[in-house]
Amino acid sequence: MKKILILGSSGLVGSATKEILTLEDSFKVLSPLRKEVDLFSPLEISQFIDENEPDWIINCAAKVGGIVANNTYRTEFLIENLKINMNVLEACIKRPHINIVNLGSSCIYPLNANNPISENSFMDGKLEPTNSPYALAKITAIELGREIKYQYGNKIINLMPTNLYGPRDNFSAQDSHVIPGLIYRMFNNMDSDTFEIWGTGNPLREFLYVYDLADCIKFIIDSDLNEDLLNIGTGEEISIKNLAILIAELLNYKGDLIFNDEMPDGNPRKLLDTTKLNELGWKNSTNLLTGLGKTIDWFKLNQ
Repeated sequence: MKKILILGSSGLVGSATKEILTLEDSFKVLSPLRKEVDLFSPLEISQFIDENEPDWIINCAAKVGGIVANNTYRTEFLIENLKINMNVLEACIKRPHINIVNLGSSCIYPLNANNPISENSFMDGKLEPTNSPYALAKITAIELGREIKYQYGNKIINLMPTNLYGPRDNFSAQDSHVIPGLIYRMFNNMDSDTFEIWGTGNPLREFLYVYDLADCIKFIIDSDLNEDLLNIGTGEEISIKNLAILIAELLNYKGDLIFNDEMPDGNPRKLLDTTKLNELGWKNSTNLLTGLGKTIDWFKLNQ
């Protein structure tokens, strides 16, 4: 039986991963909460790992947010994510039997990378400025993981998801990513004649349902892969404008969508090249319409 330690198990990715992995009799899943293991404490992390001796660590823990949060709390995004990643990875030094799936983000890739963006674009240009602190923290984790793998022998797989969404996301007016932010604000303004959205609506984005990511993590563990850096996405993209229209239809919002082009768009296009992962045998199974419907249903029941 493989012992799996999920860090960040109460968040969007961690909770879905826990739900998927606990269905397997061949896994024993450990999912400590923040009050049980403080990820800002190197000593607490190291002691927990020593006491429980996991075969795999799934590092889903991170400070995350949308374009507003990333651009507002730049210092916190850099410091907190650096601390989490460094503490977790350092705790695995001289424990070469521990395998690690380290969750990153597509924002690690350069602003002007060719689309679809392949893993070869890593460290090949300037970052998108609104979320560069978060991206730099994730880049540091990748580089540290590579050095630990080289020097101490741990298997460390850096998994780079495209934009994620799903149940238990952070639904709020200011700090959310685009999908939970649109759902939250639109749902709470159903009687308004107009609904404002930041930017032109023209940027193209790719979205992955979080349970597909969790399924991929299970696939990685089961398949015993030894890749260094893997993109994960759907290979499909949609404009922010068409995404907002789709969410409005699912919520039955009847007002007009107004795009404020005085506010930043962020990266104009970001589509990941998932050829490597697909050729290894994994592909997503949830289309955007189905995933949005499930997400909105969950939000209505739990908001």
